[in-house]
Amino acid sequence: MASRHLSVRLESESFDRLDAESRRSGQTRSQLAKMLLDEGLRMEAHPGIVFRGGPAGRRAGVAGGPDVWEVVRVLRRVREQNEDLIEQTAALTGISAPQVTVAAGYYAEFRDEVDRWITRVDAEAGAAEAAWRRRQDILGE
Repeated sequence: MASRHLSVRLESESFDRLDAESRRSGQTRSQLAKMLLDEGLRMEAHPGIVFRGGPAGRRAGVAGGPDVWEVVRVLRRVREQNEDLIEQTAALTGISAPQVTVAAGYYAEFRDEVDRWITRVDAEAGAAEAAWRRRQDILGE
């Protein structure tokens, strides 16, 4: 992806917060500012989407609800069953129908990113299950 330069002046307080978070996160100020700018633009384009950090990295989530990848995984399952897609997904995820629609809108724009999360989580779950099964075989349970 091509990169372009942008120069921005920050208020001292904002710069200090950026600097402190940069040190805490181990990212450069520039890396952190780029990430936060991109996330802010995505949240502006998709009201109801937030970003959360975690051991596996930052990911998009529904405000007050699960991560987008979790909603999408349920949407896929419900679509296969030919049920009322939005309402059934809302019921299964514990969020409202409008929140499901927000997640679907984000997924429509950032499909590859969300699909990579789903693939990653599925791989980790598969590895964990395989390890559990090996342990059960050894223990005779």
